[in-house]
Amino acid sequence: MKVAFHIGAHCTDEDRLIKSLLKNREQLSKSGIIVPGPSRYRNLIRQTIQSLDGSVITIETQEALLDAIIDEDKVERLILSSENFLSFPNWIFGGQSLYTTAGERIQKLAGLFAGSETEFFLSIRNPATFIPAVYAHTKDISFADYLRGVNPYTVSWAKIVAEIRQSNPDKRLVVWCNEDTPMIWTQLMQVITGADKQFAFEGQLDLLAEIMTREGLQRYISYLKTHPPQDDVQASRIITAFLDKFAVDEKVEEELDAPGWTFELVERITDQYELDIQRIAEMPDVELIEP
Repeated sequence: MKVAFHIGAHCTDEDRLIKSLLKNREQLSKSGIIVPGPSRYRNLIRQTIQSLDGSVITIETQEALLDAIIDEDKVERLILSSENFLSFPNWIFGGQSLYTTAGERIQKLAGLFAGSETEFFLSIRNPATFIPAVYAHTKDISFADYLRGVNPYTVSWAKIVAEIRQSNPDKRLVVWCNEDTPMIWTQLMQVITGADKQFAFEGQLDLLAEIMTREGLQRYISYLKTHPPQDDVQASRIITAFLDKFAVDEKVEEELDAPGWTFELVERITDQYELDIQRIAEMPDVELIEP
């Protein structure tokens, strides 16, 4: 069995992907690809990790965990998703850097399914928008206490990805930029599930329907009927062209509401983020999905 963990990050996917995959649950299960409802495992996984307290999971505990998550007899691939797998929002800077224990958390998640092949899928986001967005989901904490002294300019996704690889060299790690998600939505559904390229996913238009005008979406659907894309690159280009013309501004523009967030700071953070993407693209053992 393979286990695919979609580990966030916070305020990137916001459960859209797992909701779209759940629309395909019955068809995917015919190929042994199981997409359980998140309520069956999110708290259970956290509680199981806490109860183990660093010890190795027993066969009995692992079987009980699987029985609670899965009803199906045939399981080739199990899809699990939670933006809190790495941390809760209040604590993403708990170690005075972003997701300090990411490598350790992935080891613990993989340890729950010892004997299975585990894979990890991570969406990253420009820290200039990511930091204020996650703060908006925190409770009873000031912005300064939330950052815990971390300079936003020093937040590096490349550092986190490198630490994950160093701590988990035998685990598959797939990364993409949240900003690119609309252009690669169907590709993400296919890669995470491992379904055949020919699989006709329900929900392929879920994200575009949120950020594109109704007229634009109808024109896009009509265009695909006469101009089906030949590959993922062409599909991304078509989506980009339609979003350029028909995107709903308030759905694709970001409001940055955070103390001390100046235009100059946002520019500096964004420049650093773009360098981070280049660094991640150059990492030999990381799969970066790009439009």
